[in-house]
Formats: sequence, structure tokens, C-alpha cells
Amino acid sequence: MLFDEEMMLLAAEEAKTAAALGEIPVGAVITDGDGNVIARGHNVRETECSPTGHAEMKAIEAAAKALGSRRLSDCTLYVTLEPCPMCAGAVINSGLKRLVYGAFDEKGGACASAVNLFECGDWHKPLVRSRVLEKECAAIMTDFFEKMRKREL
Repeated sequence: MLFDEEMMLLAAEEAKTAAALGEIPVGAVITDGDGNVIARGHNVRETECSPTGHAEMKAIEAAAKALGSRRLSDCTLYVTLEPCPMCAGAVINSGLKRLVYGAFDEKGGACASAVNLFECGDWHKPLVRSRVLEKECAAIMTDFFEKMRKREL
């Protein structure tokens, strides 16, 4: 299995952790320039009553602390779902070298779907790879919402 796929599987584990908490199942992992995992995150918006409690935000904050710098210029963010505008902004502001994501977010994605913030402005633009384990990442979301609907009926 290729490295990006291996890291996406770790992000998927984080997404499943979020789902077990009743959170929208999004997970993220950040690796340093040597490929070492330096941070993980999953959605905690409901658990922490935090509008910024997205998987990407949690992972970016943890990576910055781990490296002792807000600049993550040699790092790669792996996330199961296309980042929203807030998270895409954090990718830009942290200077991440690469962004790798699984499933598209047709309603709120800010890297290709609803809008592409990386094409706006004259700021940092990460290298982007999409559709890594797309079916598996999308299935985590689909399964979560199917279970939610069944409980609500």
C-alpha cells in the first residue's frame, strides 16, 4: 500500500473515533517532512461545544505545538473529507506543504467542490491530492448518517 493511503487509513480511524462520540466522522493526521505522524485530530464540535472543533483544526494545532512553530511548511495533512473554508484557511495560514483528502464535500468543500480557496489571493498554495481512499472515506460518512436517521425515525 502506498504511503498516502496508509496515512489516510489512520485518518479514517480518527473519523471512526469521532463517529463513536456522535460527532460528524471526519479524521485527520499530519506527518512531518520525514513521514512521521506528529498529530492527529477528529471532530469535537459537539463534544467541546466548539465551532472550530474540526478534525483539521485540532490536528494543525497539535502539529504546531509538537514542532514548536506555527509554520508547518514541511508537513502533510491527511483528512477524510475535503476541508471547509475555515480549515482551508488554516491550511493556508500554517503553510502546510501538502493536503491529501479522501471524499469531496459538495456542499461545503473549499478546495474544489463548493469553492477553491487555494485559487484565490496571492498566498500560500499547498500541493493537493484528492480522492485518496475516496470510497472508504465516503462510506464512513454514509454509514454514520444512515445510523443517525434510523435512530431519529
